[in-house]
Amino acid sequence: MVTIIGAGLGGLVLARVLHVHGVPVTVYEAEAAPDARRQGGMLDIHPGNGQPALEAAGLLDGFRELVLPGRESYRVLDREGTVLLDRPDDGTGERPEVQRGELRQLLLDALPRGVVRWGHKVTGARPLGGGRHEVSLADGASVVTDLLVGADGAWSRVRPLVSDAVPSYVGVSVVETFLFDADTRHPAAAKAVGAGSLFALAPGQGILGHRESGGTLHGYAQLVRPEDWPAAQVAAEFDGWAPELTALITESDVPPVPRRLYTLPPGHRWDRTPGVTLLGDAAHLMPPNGEGANLAMQDGAELGLAIARHGDVEAALAEYEAGLFPRAADHADEEDMAELMFGPDAPHSMVALLTGAEGTAN
Repeated sequence: MVTIIGAGLGGLVLARVLHVHGVPVTVYEAEAAPDARRQGGMLDIHPGNGQPALEAAGLLDGFRELVLPGRESYRVLDREGTVLLDRPDDGTGERPEVQRGELRQLLLDALPRGVVRWGHKVTGARPLGGGRHEVSLADGASVVTDLLVGADGAWSRVRPLVSDAVPSYVGVSVVETFLFDADTRHPAAAKAVGAGSLFALAPGQGILGHRESGGTLHGYAQLVRPEDWPAAQVAAEFDGWAPELTALITESDVPPVPRRLYTLPPGHRWDRTPGVTLLGDAAHLMPPNGEGANLAMQDGAELGLAIARHGDVEAALAEYEAGLFPRAADHADEEDMAELMFGPDAPHSMVALLTGAEGTAN
C-alpha cells in the first residue's frame, strides 16, 4: 500500500497512475471536502511535463475538454494603464489554460471512491524501521505504511523524515482577489484584463489578473515587502495607479486573501531514505515561475511509473529521485521572475522577456 499525504495535483496524479497500474493507494488530505476552498486560478499546462503527466494518468482527453479557449493571450501595462504589449491567443494551444479546480476534480473523479480520505490532517510521521513509517493524524489516529509520499506542500509534515530544510521568505507578498460577473459588474477591470492574463507592473509591485470562466476575474496584488508587512493596507500601496487596475483590489467580491511566497534552498535534495520520498512543493518549493504545478504533476507521474515498473520499492524511489533532483534544479536556475516583474526596469523587463528582445524594451 502506498500512502500519499496531500491531495493536490501532484499527489492526485501519482494516485491515478498507481491506480491505472493496479497498485493500492490511499491519499490523506487535511481539507474537509474537495470544495472546502477555492483551488487557485488558471494554469497553463506545458507540453514537456504537465501534459505527459496527464497522458500517463490516462486523462489527456479529459484535460483537453477543460481547456478555456483564448486564455493564452496576455498583456503588459504600466501603472498608468498604458498598454505596452498586447499579445492575442494565436490559437496554437501550445500551453493550454485550464482552471486548477476543474483539473483537480478531473483527477478526483478518475479515482475510486474512498481512495482520498478527506478531513485527515497529518501532524507528523516517524520511522518504524525497515522502510515502514507511522503517520500521526490530528484526531489522534495513526496510519502505518510501507511507502510514504509527502505531497503536502510548502510546510510538509513528511519532509522532516528526509531533510531538515525549511522554507524561507522570498521577499514577495501577495493579496488574492476575485471579481465575479466582471463584464457587467466590473467593466473597467474586465477591459483592462482582456481575454487572458494581465501584468500591470512597476518597480517593487504589480497587479496581475486572469480571466477565468463565467466572467470571473482572479486578481493578485504582489509587492516586494518585509515578511511582516500588513496586507490590510494593500490598497494604499497602489495609490496613484490607474483606477481600472486598482479595481482588481478594491472591488473584490470576496475578502482578499493575503499570502507570502516562500522557497526551499536551491538544489534541495536528500539522501535516499528507505520507504519515503517527496514530490511537488514538498520537494522543491520555489518562487512562482509558471512551472510549479507542471513539475508537481510530472513528479507524480514519474514516481507512479517507477513504482509500477519495479517490484522493489527502494529501486523505484532511487530511480525517481535520480531524475527529480536535476529536474528541479534546472527549473530553479531559470530567470528570476520576481526581478523581471518587480525589479528597477519593470515593466519593460517583462516586455523584453515576453517578446524575446535583448535588453530593455520600450
